[in-house]
Formats: sequence, C-alpha cells, structure tokens
Amino acid sequence: MDKCLNTSPKVHVIKETKKIDGLGVVKLIKNKPIFDVFFREKPAMMLVELKNANSTVYASVLAKQIDCTYSHVVKILQEMQKSDLIKFKKEGRLKLLELTKRGHDVASNIESIKTML
Repeated sequence: MDKCLNTSPKVHVIKETKKIDGLGVVKLIKNKPIFDVFFREKPAMMLVELKNANSTVYASVLAKQIDCTYSHVVKILQEMQKSDLIKFKKEGRLKLLELTKRGHDVASNIESIKTML
C-alpha cells in the first residue's frame, strides 16, 4: 500500500511501497522521491547534466557529477547511444559526449516532469 507524504509543495515522497522482485520477495521502499518511482534517477540525471553542461563533458566527469561509477556510466551511455539520445565525438584519445536532437528533447521533458513532481 502506497502512502504519500508531501514534504514540500512540489515534492511527494512515497512513505512505504511494497515491491515484489523477480523471486516473489516483497521489499519495502521507504522515503523514495516520487520522481524515482517513474524514472531511474542516474540515467535521467545523466541526460539533464549533459543538456545543462557549459563545457565539454567526458564520461569520467559525468560519473563524478551524478555520483556514479565510471563503468556504470559507460554502460548507460552505450544504451543511450543505441537509442540515439547521445553521440560520442572522438578527439584523439578522448571521447566527448554530445546530446542528439532527440536526446536534448528527452532531457528537456525529464526536467519539466521533475519540476512538476
């Protein structure tokens, strides 16, 4: 049973949620922001960070910005590249990250939804 607690005018927090994993085990998720219920936080924030970047972004810098491991960021970036959300631009040994038009649109929509929630 879900219980919502409104901690501020725009942030709803799930106080208690029952979740059944693949093995049929019930897990309780407490104090989870409502945004995280609809979106996986790290991938969503990766797109938003890329959209709002004022300079060149590398995977290692992005990993630090969203407090995530480099290997996890690279794995997510590869999936985003397959979905035409980002592209890698190679400069020597460095791989720069750029949002595609589609990626920019998705990041803008994620920001809007996060603001609404």
